[in-house]
Formats: sequence, structure tokens, C-alpha cells
Amino acid sequence: YMWRNIIKNTLFGLIIISLVILGFKKFNSNENFTSDLSNNNTIELNQNIVSSRMTYGRFLEYLEMGWIKQVDLYDNSRNAIIEASSPELGNRPQIIRVEIPVGTSQLISKLKEYNIDFDAHPIENKNLLISLVSNLLLPILFVGGLFYFFQNSENFPGGSNSSPMSLGKSTARFERRPDTGVGFDDIAGIDEAKAEFEEIVSFLKQPDKYTIVGAKIPKGILLVGPPGTGKTLLAKAIANEADVPFFSVAGSEFVEMFIGIGAARVRDLFKKASENAPCIVFIDEIDAVGRERGAGVGGGNDEREQTLNQLLTEMDGFKENKGVIVVGATNRADILDSALLRPGRFDRQVTVNLPDRLGRIGILKVHARNKPIGEDVSLVQLANRTPGFSGADLANLLNEAAILATRYKKSTITKNEVNEAADRIIGGIAGTAMEDTKNKRLIAYHEVGHAITGSVLKSHDEVEKITITPRGVAKGLTWFTPEEDQSLLSRAELLARIITTLGGRAAEQVVFGDPEVTTGASNDLQQVTNLARQMVTRFGMSNIGPIALEDENNGQVFLGGGLVQGTEYAENIADRIDEQVCKIINYCEQKAIEIIIDNRVIIDLTVEKLLDIETIDGNDFRTLLSTYTILPEKNATYVSKFS
Repeated sequence: YMWRNIIKNTLFGLIIISLVILGFKKFNSNENFTSDLSNNNTIELNQNIVSSRMTYGRFLEYLEMGWIKQVDLYDNSRNAIIEASSPELGNRPQIIRVEIPVGTSQLISKLKEYNIDFDAHPIENKNLLISLVSNLLLPILFVGGLFYFFQNSENFPGGSNSSPMSLGKSTARFERRPDTGVGFDDIAGIDEAKAEFEEIVSFLKQPDKYTIVGAKIPKGILLVGPPGTGKTLLAKAIANEADVPFFSVAGSEFVEMFIGIGAARVRDLFKKASENAPCIVFIDEIDAVGRERGAGVGGGNDEREQTLNQLLTEMDGFKENKGVIVVGATNRADILDSALLRPGRFDRQVTVNLPDRLGRIGILKVHARNKPIGEDVSLVQLANRTPGFSGADLANLLNEAAILATRYKKSTITKNEVNEAADRIIGGIAGTAMEDTKNKRLIAYHEVGHAITGSVLKSHDEVEKITITPRGVAKGLTWFTPEEDQSLLSRAELLARIITTLGGRAAEQVVFGDPEVTTGASNDLQQVTNLARQMVTRFGMSNIGPIALEDENNGQVFLGGGLVQGTEYAENIADRIDEQVCKIINYCEQKAIEIIIDNRVIIDLTVEKLLDIETIDGNDFRTLLSTYTILPEKNATYVSKFS
């Protein structure tokens, strides 16, 4: 590697020197010509001589008129110095320079014809070496150096095989015995997906166990799931565990501006893979090349579709690639071409969902292995507080906690750093505390209103924390944490969410009056309206009946067994939807106002305490609240923001 760098740097230096010499070649010839002219003894210069330049055509005219007295030829007869005198200048002698065009072989004959005294000055020997180098050796070095740079793709940005001489070569990274540092023991929270890959590894290591019963190894496995759930991590694990050659490439690396380059790279990739079979080919973000053909306005992209066609052929075409397993990853499986998803190409689709509570606990344990976690940190409690977090989010949370511990000069990560990191990720960076003004008191009542309504409703989650410390764009925050992950929500739970969301605005209205209601609840009103509309149009929880009026994915409307595009509802159905949405929201608003009025005393006490310490823990809040009211037995983390 050292010698290759020396050769590369030497060639680069020679190319630069060649360009410099070639650039000054003409300058050198002009300098030599001027030097020869100054040393010319044939023509004597004096004060009466006028020096100038002349075109070759004008020189011929002077020659025909007999005004030329003497000619000296230089630089292989490409330049001439003539002595002339013309009546136009009073017959004063002139020394004039003329550039002789190439191919004027009859010039000597004309000079003899007009009896002109001429002399030819040969090139001196000191210029022969420079002429030889510049005319022969330097172009060879220049072309050779360019060829070397084009062949060695490491000289070009973009990594391997990005040089113009290898555009059709695959850009996949290849490892014969990959050591990614990630094994199945390092993966948690996605046990179903991990089990699928463990079976693939077993197939690669012990194929006879499967082939004896007629089983064939899957040709393709498609990983589908939200970002950060561990799709690429699974690919690293299978590469490390299978101990077979591993190719990794991104889908976007196939698509180039030149037609046919992507298809050529696919062919080259599978050619290399078949030569190293059994092996694994991992294509990350495969939707970049596998998008449905012909979709979009004006048809599809020719280059991308050619690349996809080649990929389809290589995975299950006339020529079979045995022992090549393709692992694809995407979070947009809905836009992939149906031909790509059929059995024989991607035989298995493994969905990698967000981890549940037990999965989050396992992920936190994995990422806490190499971190000094304090004894006061409960990973179970942290997992309960972070529903909806992906594996990447949880890894980032513990990393932020470690950074905070370093900032505070601590040797271990304590509960304070973990909680601050969680608050930072969920709510944003903490801002400067507000001064004790009317706005600060109003924000405190707003947040306590959320906490009170959520606490007295049986179907709502428990309060985790109340704070009036600004975070991000929010001036105050109230956290609610569930006891378990909720994939199914009842009508009572949805209504409880709407009531709690409106609790902040209800507190403003009861305490300060209608004229003092602020714009701080704008985000709450958007959430409430969206949730109530979904209850009517998607969940069938209204007097309209159990009818799905809107599709979850694309907002299409279904009526009478038919499909109505966009938001064009039949007859007066839109008015009925708006009526039911308003009815739900008004009902929940009245409930929120009733709860605020019934608990006004404890609200005032809680606000005074919140203004004093700015943050109240959920347990402290429930202890204070239980002395004034009877709390129900409690059974999507919800964060209410005052913005």
C-alpha cells in the first residue's frame, strides 16, 4: 500500500510538471527567438529603424513591390525578421517581424526569384533536449498518468469502482469473512425477526438438515419496518453469525444519470455473488430501485426501471443463482413492485415493528452493557416511560445520558441524567425558566388542568411529571405514562384523552374567565379535532353508525360499497360528520369544565407548589391529590404541550 501511494504521488507530480512545461513551451520558443534576434549580427539596428509586426500577406506585397532588402529565417522558418524600406515611411529602414504560416514551401523560391538576400538560423543544440521531452516523453507521461488515475478508483470520490473506467462495476462492499461486531445476542426487542434469521444461518451452516426433507433455501428476505427498528442491525448480525461472504450495497447506488449503468452494476454484483456462493447480498433501502414500474405522472424512470428489470431477472430468471440469499430492507413496502415481492424472489417478508415494553427492556439492557449505570436507575421504569421508542431512539437516550454524566463530571450515569435525557428527547432542550408573571401562572393552571382531568378519569393514563420549564417550542409540559402498551383503544379511553387534552383550556376558562382564554391551547385543539374526526370516520364511534368513511392510509372515502375519491362525500354526509365531531368535542369540554370546578381547591394548591419548584413528580402529585379527592384505580404515551 505504501509503494502504491509513492507511485501515485510520483505520477501526479510528473503530470503537473508536464503541464507546466507544455504551457511554457511556446513562451520558451518566443524567448529563444528574441534571444537569437538580439544576437543577430546580420541586421544592424540604429535610431532610425522602426520595429513592428507584419502579416504574411502584407509581407508578400512588400516582396512584390521590391521593398524587402534582407530576410532572416528562425525557428525552422516559422518566424522571419525582414529589413525593408518603403516610400510610405520616407524610405527609412524598418526591422519587421513576420510569422510564416505552415506549408509555405514556395517562400525560398520567391526570395530567390526577387534576388532577396536571406539567411536561415538553425535551432541551437541546447533546445533539442527540451523539444524532445516536450514533444515525446511528456505526452506519454501525461496519458499514462491519466490512465493510472482512471483505473485506480480510490482517487475518485465515492469509493470503490467510481472511476469512469469502471462505471458498470458493482459498488457493493465485499467481506469474505465479515466481522461486524454484532451478533444475535446484541439484538433485543425483535425476537420474531431474529428467529427468522437464525433459521437462515442454520440453513447456511447445515444445509443437509433441510434438503433431506426437500426444503430449499429462501432466495430473498425482505425486512419491513419503521426507521430505527433494527433492520440494518439484523443484516450485520446475520453477516457475522453465518460466516459466509457478505455483500452490502444501498439501493440508491444502482441508479445513475447514465442509462444502463444500474443494470450493469446489478449484473456485476450477482456475478461476483455467484462466484462466492453461498453468500448473502444485503440491499439497504431497496425501495430506491424497486419502486413500482409505470407509477407517477408521465410514466416511470427508464434507468430505474431497467435496473429493477435486471434485478428481477437475476433473482429469479432463466439463469438460476444458487446459494445467493438477498436480504432487502425498506420502510416503504407499499410502493414496491409486485413482481419483486412474489415468492421466488422475496420468499419471506419479515415485519420489524416498534418494540413493546419487554422488548424495550431488552434493548436497554443491551445498550447499558458498556455503560456505568447507577443503582438508582430502573431500566424497567425507563421502558415504561418510553412507549413508541425504536431501538435507535433508546440507544440515543442512553448515549445522551452518558454525555450528560460526563458534562456533570460524574463517573456513573444516575437517574437524574437518564430522566433529563428522556425529557430532552421527548420535549426538547430545556429553556430558561420564566419570571413569575401572569403568563407563568396561566401556564401553570393550564398544565395542572391537564394533570387533574387525566388523574380523576379511570380510563386515562397516570401522570408522570408536570413542569412549567420551557422545552423546545412548548412553554409547559405534562407527561402521561401507561402501565402497558395499548394497541387497541376503547371508546372510553379515546373520550378520556379528549377530555384531558381540553383540561388545560378548561382551567384557563374557569380560573381566568372567557375573555382571558389564550392561544396556548392551539396544539391541543388540533389533536382533539383530529381524534374526534377519526372516531367518526374511521372507528365508527358516532351516531352515523359503524361505517368506515375514510381509509387509514390514503384518506379515500367509502360509501355505499363504492369508493369516493378525496373528501367528496355523498349527499349531506359531510355535514353529519362535522355535526358528530362537534358533538363529541362539546361533550368532552363540558366534562373537563366540571372536573376543574369540582377540584378547584387542589388545583390552586398545586399551582402554588408548581410555581415554587417548577416541576412536580407524578407520585408527589398523586399524594397531594389523594388528600382532597378519591382517585380511581388506573389501568401511547401522551404529552400535552402548551405552545
